[in-house]
This record gives sequence, structure tokens and C-alpha cells, in this order.
Amino acid sequence: MSELWAAYWPVILIAVAIGLITGFLIFRPKQRVTLTKDEAPVRPHMAVAQTAEVSRPMPTPAPVTVDPPSPDDSDGGGEGEDLADEAAAAISDVTGEFIGAPVHSHLPGSRGVPDDLQKLKGVGPKLAGLLQSKGLVRFEQIAALGSEDVQRIDADLGAFRGRLTRDRVVEQAGYLARGDHAGYEAQFGKL
Repeated sequence: MSELWAAYWPVILIAVAIGLITGFLIFRPKQRVTLTKDEAPVRPHMAVAQTAEVSRPMPTPAPVTVDPPSPDDSDGGGEGEDLADEAAAAISDVTGEFIGAPVHSHLPGSRGVPDDLQKLKGVGPKLAGLLQSKGLVRFEQIAALGSEDVQRIDADLGAFRGRLTRDRVVEQAGYLARGDHAGYEAQFGKL
């Protein structure tokens, strides 16, 4: 018998512990909740706190005066400074997309059906998705990008960094935006 006990004592100990925990969970005393028609349920430990709050008067908060920030007090662009503006712009983008409102009608190429950006040489499905997430969905929009815009967008492309300039994507988009398929094929190959 002692050999059996010596061999299986860890298993027996774990089984006893599981049994004790299960027994405690099943047979523990339950909390009593008093229900009334006009109030929320009250548990015994909450009743003491509620009576203490009722007997203690509520402190009145001191008046707070807030001075409006002056233009000289700006700290030079803290984190989250324009968060409300960015959120409003994002909401208007999504809202305009779903209800068909011309939200950014001032941008070139913002109206009409999105173009298939994968027609551009060097632009695959992942790069096309990244460009579309940046709001570039038509050839006219890409063709209207300046060198500073290309550098700014190119910095956010991750693994595709440098692809816009190396593959001359802006120039390709210019040909396709004008509808000059012959010029495109002469410069970049078959469409």
C-alpha cells in the first residue's frame, strides 16, 4: 500500500484539491438580494454603504474658472491636438461614401467610379489597397500629385516605399487619366 501511495501521491493531492474547490463553489452561502418595486436590487454589503452615503451631506464642488487658451500659449503641436478635426474628417469621408454625397468635390478626380489602379505597372492588389486607403482611387487624383505629395505618401507605404517614383506611377496615371492609351503603351508597354 505504501508503494502505491508513494507512486501516486501527486495525483491524489490534485484530486483532493479539485474536490475541495468544487465543494466550496457548490455549497458556499449565496448572497441574499432584497427586491422592492421602486428601487434597484440591494445586496447586504451594499446596504451599509448606501445608508452611510445618505447620512453624510454631499460636498459642494469649488467653482472652477477656466481661462481660454491664448495663441501664445500653444506648445507647438502636442499629441492629439487636432484629434477632433481628424475624426470629423474621417466621419465625413465615410458618410459621403455611403450616402453618395460629394464630400470632397474640390479634389481633382473625386467624382465618379473608382479606377482599377492595378492597371498601373508596378501596382498590385496590396499597393492599390494602400493607395485607396489614402483616398487615391482615380487616375486623375494620382496624376495631380506633386513631388511633395508623392514623398509624403511614399513615406507611409511601408514595404512599397519608393515604388511610386521608381515605377513612375504618377506619370502612368497621367496618361490613363487623359485617356491616352497609345502614349501609355509607347512609354510603358502594353496595357
